Amino acid sequence: VQLQASGGGLVQAGGSLRLSCATSGRTFSSRNMGWFRQAPGKEREFVARVSWSGESTYYADSVQGRFTISRDKAKNTVYLQMNDLTPDDTAVYYCAASTRWTTDRFQYDYWGRGTLVTVSS
Repeated sequence: VQLQASGGGLVQAGGSLRLSCATSGRTFSSRNMGWFRQAPGKEREFVARVSWSGESTYYADSVQGRFTISRDKAKNTVYLQMNDLTPDDTAVYYCAASTRWTTDRFQYDYWGRGTLVTVSS
């Protein structure tokens, strides 16, 4: 049972990246999935979440309209499409799974290793 995030990298401001979170095990098909990020010296913060069915999504105000979360249940993968990136989006991005529909990181019980996103100005 694991999560594997990938897709991070260096991009210029205004650019785009798509993060992927590959999941293993049947556990995740019934779990809500979230993306969080942690910038140097800051707390880990909620970015976006998608319901177990993929029908519902929710975003932090700071990324609303720029980021899109989705999941492909056939591929057991969750995506985070990030557009119009700014230097403030620079952080390590983590995917996580929860049985709760929540933005609270402490309610997520499975975490993947992060992937670094760096946005240059």
